[in-house]
Amino acid sequence: MHLVPTQQEVIELLRRTGALREGHFECLNGLHTGKFLDVALALRCYQDQKTLSVALSRLLRGNPEIRALLSELSIVTVTTAGLPIAWSLCEALRAHQVYWAEKETRRSPMRFRQFLEQVPGEKVVLVDDVLRAGRLLAEARKLIESRGAEVLAIAVAVHQPTPQTLSFGSLPIYSLARLEATYYSDPAGCELCRQGLPLVRQEYVGTSIGVS
Repeated sequence: MHLVPTQQEVIELLRRTGALREGHFECLNGLHTGKFLDVALALRCYQDQKTLSVALSRLLRGNPEIRALLSELSIVTVTTAGLPIAWSLCEALRAHQVYWAEKETRRSPMRFRQFLEQVPGEKVVLVDDVLRAGRLLAEARKLIESRGAEVLAIAVAVHQPTPQTLSFGSLPIYSLARLEATYYSDPAGCELCRQGLPLVRQEYVGTSIGVS
């Protein structure tokens, strides 16, 4: 595998680890799709986690602004699944620190732990395992920047855009693979439903560290 794996190599790793599956799935937002992705399943093995995190670190080092600020950089993740990537990314970049956002429930406001506050002018890279709609990343960016810090980029293992994906404007987004999938907004218009394929509903998993 190359220092930065190709799109196909990343997809093959996801399939091999069971993180990427094909079938008939209902997302948490109610959309139906033929592809299921849970990057956390690919992060169980140290070597796979290392492969993805080091590759992502190399993409970030390609940004001259980020490369010049590595010793001051904060790596901030917004979900539990993003933590393995955040820690490994910090190690590979030799960045300053890692911390994470928290939500009590999916609808609770995002917050950071007591006594954990951004320093004015702090430089941040937002990290997660996957970028879909991007709501948590957008919420974290707004919270961080409201406290005087600056988000320099977003880094994710996989970019899986949906019809509901938010725009981050000119903010750089780094990913190792882009996964295209067809989404259906309701069962009546779902081709997979018409084919009679068994439906698997995505399970909601949340903790005090982060909510997917």
